Amino acid sequence: MLTLVALVFWLLLGLGLALLEWPYQALSELGFRLQRWGWSLRGLEGAEGGSDLAAALLVFGASALLFWLAWGPLAAGRGGGVAPLLALDRTVPPLPAAVEASWLEKLSLRSQLQRLPLMLLTHIGGLAVGVESPSVAIGASTFLAIRRRWPRWRPLAALPLPAVAVIGGAAGLGVAFRSPLLAVTYALEEVGRRSGVGLLGPMLLVSGAGALVSTALGQPARLEGLQFGGLAADLWGWAGLFTLLGAALGVLLVRLLIPAAARVQRLMGRQRLLGAVLLALALTALAVLSAGLSLNDGSLSLAAALAGESGGPPLTLLWRGLASIVSLAAGAPGGLMHDSMTLGALFTSLLPAQIGLSTPQLGQLAALGAVALFAAAQGTPLFCAAFVFTLQGDPQLLPALLLVAAVGDALSARWRGEGWNGHQCAVLISAPPAAGGGHRDRPPAGPPETPGSRLPGWRASPPQG
Repeated sequence: MLTLVALVFWLLLGLGLALLEWPYQALSELGFRLQRWGWSLRGLEGAEGGSDLAAALLVFGASALLFWLAWGPLAAGRGGGVAPLLALDRTVPPLPAAVEASWLEKLSLRSQLQRLPLMLLTHIGGLAVGVESPSVAIGASTFLAIRRRWPRWRPLAALPLPAVAVIGGAAGLGVAFRSPLLAVTYALEEVGRRSGVGLLGPMLLVSGAGALVSTALGQPARLEGLQFGGLAADLWGWAGLFTLLGAALGVLLVRLLIPAAARVQRLMGRQRLLGAVLLALALTALAVLSAGLSLNDGSLSLAAALAGESGGPPLTLLWRGLASIVSLAAGAPGGLMHDSMTLGALFTSLLPAQIGLSTPQLGQLAALGAVALFAAAQGTPLFCAAFVFTLQGDPQLLPALLLVAAVGDALSARWRGEGWNGHQCAVLISAPPAAGGGHRDRPPAGPPETPGSRLPGWRASPPQG
C-alpha cells in the first residue's frame, strides 16, 4: 500500500511540475515569434524576413532594463540558478547552518519569482540563453519548498534536502524537454554526481509523468521523424575534423566566458546604468550584424542545421558566440546548452558547396558538431549525446554521437578546467558567509578561491564523473 501511495505521489509531482513550467516555455515561444517577426534572418532556410529596425529598438530596450534590474533590485533572479543545486550535491555534510540556509534561499520560490520578470525581458530582448537552467532551478525549488513546508510528508521526508533538490532539478529539465532520458543523464553527470544513482526511480517517475502533459512551445529545434541512417564511412573524416574543432571552440567559449563575467561584475558594480546601456548596445549591434540570428538560444539555426539545411551564413558562428558570452556573463537567466549546440551545428556553414554533401549528410555532420562543442564546453558527454539525440531523433546516429561526445570531452578536459557551471558553483562555495547568517551576494565572476577553503568544518566532495 505504501509503495502504491509513493508511486502516485511521484506521478502527481511530475504532472504539477509540468504545469509550473508552462510559463517558461510560453516565454521561450514568445522570443522565437518576435525573432521571426522582427528580423530578416538572412541565410536561414525558410526565413520570411522582417524590418530589423523596430526589432533592434526592442532588443536594446529590453536588454538594458534587464541588466539594470538583474544587477539591482532583482539580483536574486540573476543567472540560471543551478549553482546552489550543484553546491548542495558536491559538498560533504554537515554544512554550517548559515551556508546551507543561504544556498536554500537561492533555491527558494521567492528567488524563482524574481527570476520570472527577468526571463520575460530576456525573451523579449532575445538574449542568447535557453530555458534549461531555469527549468532545473524551478524543479529543485518546488521540491524543496514541498519538503520544507511538510517535513513529515512521505516519501520526501525520508530524503535529505540535497537529494530532494537533485530529483526536482533533474526532473525539471526532463519535463521541460519531454525526455526522462535527459533527466537521468543530467542527474548522473551534473547535478547529482554524489547522490544521483540512488534517485533514478523517483526521477524517472516524475519526469515521465510530466513529459506526458508538457508543452512543445518554445522548442523549434525538437525535430520529429528524421531517419538519416548511420554515419557513412566517407563522413568519418569530416566527423573527426568537427570533433577537433568542437573541442577547441568549446574550450575557447568557457575560457572567454569566465573572465568576461569578472569584467562585467566590475563594470556593473561601479556604473550599473552605464554598464546596462553598454551591454545592451553590444547585443543590439550583434543582432543587427547577424540579421537577428544571434538572438535567443539559437534554436532556429539549430533546427535548420540538424535537418541538413542552412542555419545561417558562416559569420553567424562568430556573432552567436559573442552574443552568448555577453548574455551569460551579464547574468541573463539561462544556460549555455542550446547555445553551444547551435555553435557546433553551424560548423556545416563553413563547408564549401563544391564538396557536394547531401541534406542527410549535412544534418548528420551538424549533429556531430553540436555534440562535440557541447561536450567540450559542458564536460558531460553522455548527457550531451542524449540531448542532441533527443532533438534530432535519429537512433541510428546515436553511437556516433556518443563516440564524438566522449572524444570531444576527453580532448578538452585538461584545457577547459572547471567549466561554466563548475565555476559558478566554486564561486558560491568559496564566498564567505555575511553577517546575520546570510551569504554575500557574489555573482559568478573571476577565478575563485579553492572551494571550501574559507569555511571551516566542512569540505567539498572530490570531483567525480
